[in-house]
Amino acid sequence: MAEEKRNLCAQIPISLHSRVRQEQEASGQTLSEYMTQLITEFYRIREEGKNMNTETRTVAFQVPPELFEAFKAYLQRNNLKQKEFFLACIQRALADEAAAEAAEPEPRDPEQDAEQRSGQDPIAEE
Repeated sequence: MAEEKRNLCAQIPISLHSRVRQEQEASGQTLSEYMTQLITEFYRIREEGKNMNTETRTVAFQVPPELFEAFKAYLQRNNLKQKEFFLACIQRALADEAAAEAAEPEPRDPEQDAEQRSGQDPIAEE
């Protein structure tokens, strides 16, 4: 049995209204479904924030609409959430960098090279 529903009406700025409608249309959901999702997600995030013991930072950026739609479709096809996708990307990039740095030979010290070639310790000569 479906939960009983009630109407919620509020005046919001036109610019915000336009953005909500654009995102709602892009989602393929009805306005009712989209607003329910937004509000539910808002409260879920707020509740998680109260229970988190670690500090977090927000990373946000804009992408062209066609890339956004392709990305959303990718997430849906692969049953992924945006957060887990981007966390994995960041972790992979950092791990790749660490591996590359570990594989690089350490810079050589010209004085040590000279010591090894001469077989003498320059400090002992002083």
